[in-house]
Amino acid sequence: MKMTFKQVLGAQMVAAGVIAGAFATPAVAQENWDAVIAAAKKEGSVVVYHAQLGAAHWKDVVRAFESKYGIKVQEYDARASELTERIRVEQTSKRYVADVEFHGKASIAQQQIETDFVAEIGNIPNAKNLRDDFPADKYSVPAWTQVVCMLSNTNLVKPEDEPKNWTDLLDPKWKGKLLSDDMRAVGSGQTMFGVTYKKYGADFHKKLAAQDLVFNRDLQVNSRRVARGENPIFIQQIIAFASELKGLPVKVLLPSDGCPFTAIRGAILRGAPHPNAARVFINHFLEMDSQVRYANAWMGTVIKGVADKLTDPDAKRYADVKLMGEISYEERDKSLKLANEMYK
Repeated sequence: MKMTFKQVLGAQMVAAGVIAGAFATPAVAQENWDAVIAAAKKEGSVVVYHAQLGAAHWKDVVRAFESKYGIKVQEYDARASELTERIRVEQTSKRYVADVEFHGKASIAQQQIETDFVAEIGNIPNAKNLRDDFPADKYSVPAWTQVVCMLSNTNLVKPEDEPKNWTDLLDPKWKGKLLSDDMRAVGSGQTMFGVTYKKYGADFHKKLAAQDLVFNRDLQVNSRRVARGENPIFIQQIIAFASELKGLPVKVLLPSDGCPFTAIRGAILRGAPHPNAARVFINHFLEMDSQVRYANAWMGTVIKGVADKLTDPDAKRYADVKLMGEISYEERDKSLKLANEMYK
């Protein structure tokens, strides 16, 4: 269930009183996976923070987990920047609520290095199936990727006029017509900014800023605005969010120079009240069935062999999308500062 603000606060107060007992069987100490599962079932629930914004594929994987293990999933579903702030408040006040976060690699690295908010993750059996380009580390494992491309309205943008790469957005014909996520905050807009800045430099973004972008931070609303014909192009479309628009006059555009992406990783928060359930939930995301569900929803996947299981032609197309890169922890603060200077 998705947690309301009041439920989160109430859970914080309860967790503060029972946290000592929560560490009776710490996650890292579990050697036998059957014992971890048994302990997780005894914990009975897991609190997960994520930014899937109500996506159907997320709900499908959660329902499958609850059905398989009998462990209830409670959720806080918000934008990446809001998750970061919620975790900061809980961790600094030591009122622990969240067990698991699914967050970008840079955000988790920042929490690990600067604030010590993230616990060691311990053994995740299904991590052995990860692709070589998405390795696990001591504190987190990849769970899926959010690939950022473009979305066009096919009634407003003819095939010959479609941007074929990122620099085509600078064409004067798009002035005042491009819909954009906010590039000055953590999220898909910042991902696109940081990666394209690395490739094309400041001049590209100075010219893009001069295109009088229309900003809105609700990603799903942005997709629907394009579908309704309010804007011809949304320039930071997460591919998966377009899967819900099948049958409408929209087209996902894959730039020939590649698509920026964010590898969303699962991590366990320090002080997690349900540490075993947290590990079992993360492991569940690396099951083939979970990854195929995500791939069929046009999300990027991280384990080997997923593409071989796909029959939907669009899912296969997006499974092979060319990736341009992602933003690292070391690059993010500089990138955010630059975006704030260039898009005022």
